[in-house]
Amino acid sequence: MSILPDGYRLSERQQDMQPVAIHAYLTSSYWAKGIPLDIVEKSIKGSLCVGVFHEDDQISFARLVTDMATFAYLADVYVLAGHGKQGVAKAMVQYLQDHQELTQIRNWLLMTADAQSLYSSLGWQQVADPRKTMQRSFPDIYQ
Repeated sequence: MSILPDGYRLSERQQDMQPVAIHAYLTSSYWAKGIPLDIVEKSIKGSLCVGVFHEDDQISFARLVTDMATFAYLADVYVLAGHGKQGVAKAMVQYLQDHQELTQIRNWLLMTADAQSLYSSLGWQQVADPRKTMQRSFPDIYQ
C-alpha cells in the first residue's frame, strides 16, 4: 500500500475522480494542451485511474490504459504545484505497479519529457530497442 503524508488520501474509485479538476490541469499540460472536457471524461471511464486528494480537492492524478492482462500504458500523471516533493506521484505509480490485478502485465509503457528520474527510481528503463517501437502521433489534435 502507498504511504502518503498526513492529510492526503489515495483513491482508485471512479466516482472519486474529479473530471473538471483533472481537465483544468491537463488542458494546460505539454502533452494534452487544449483537451476537451468530454475527452477527459471518456478517458477516465476507459482507464484504471488513481487520484490523491487533500481535504476535498483532487491534487494529483494518474491513468493506466490497460487490458488488465498483458499491457499497460501509464498516462496523465501530474501533481499540482504546492503539493510536490511530498512523494505523491511516486505513491500513485507505486500503487498501480503493486495493484493485485496487474501482476501479470508483461509490458508497461509511458512517455515523459521531464520525469525520467521519478520513473527510474521505480524500476522503469528507456526502451531497449526503439527501432521496435512505433507510433501514430497527432500532438496538436486538441488545438
